[in-house]
Amino acid sequence: MSGPGKANDLLAQIPKTGKELPPVHLWNPDFCGDIDMRIARDGTWFYLGTPIGRKPMVRLFSTIIRRDGDDYFLITPVEKVGIKVDDAPFVAVLLEVLGEGETQVLRFTTLVDDVVEAGAEHPLRVTIDPQTQEPAPYVHVRTNLEALIHRNVFYQLVDLAVSREIDGERWLGVWSAGEFFPIGLEP
Repeated sequence: MSGPGKANDLLAQIPKTGKELPPVHLWNPDFCGDIDMRIARDGTWFYLGTPIGRKPMVRLFSTIIRRDGDDYFLITPVEKVGIKVDDAPFVAVLLEVLGEGETQVLRFTTLVDDVVEAGAEHPLRVTIDPQTQEPAPYVHVRTNLEALIHRNVFYQLVDLAVSREIDGERWLGVWSAGEFFPIGLEP
């Protein structure tokens, strides 16, 4: 189910709610099939194989994305369409550090201008690729959705890392909003 007008049809169905995000978690429309929309690992949104160059349009689409299980959808009150997400739907590209030590707060901004502060409600996690051993760091953005932390931002986290023992092992990690987030075993 795709075509040039499909994306515009979806946009027309998004209720205007001011600055608040639409309540996609409350909407349960019928599934209408998949559309040819993909979010690449670097955060670029594609429609019909072409990058969507208008940031306001990408921002608007980003407000109606929902993850159910391993699948991603764009949801409106009357329509639910499947999209492909290569890794995470968002990419954290900026880090602001407020304070220092155990009381510091790490504030992330994504490519679509979501701002989250790492903490109990927005935890950080790092996975390690079993083949390449490359870390893939993420921050929780909103209900069941994460942002891949851009490599440059991850390097900033590494610079902030402190050592802490967890279950008999030494971990490097960062503090934010009173929570310690391990980012890797200490060498």
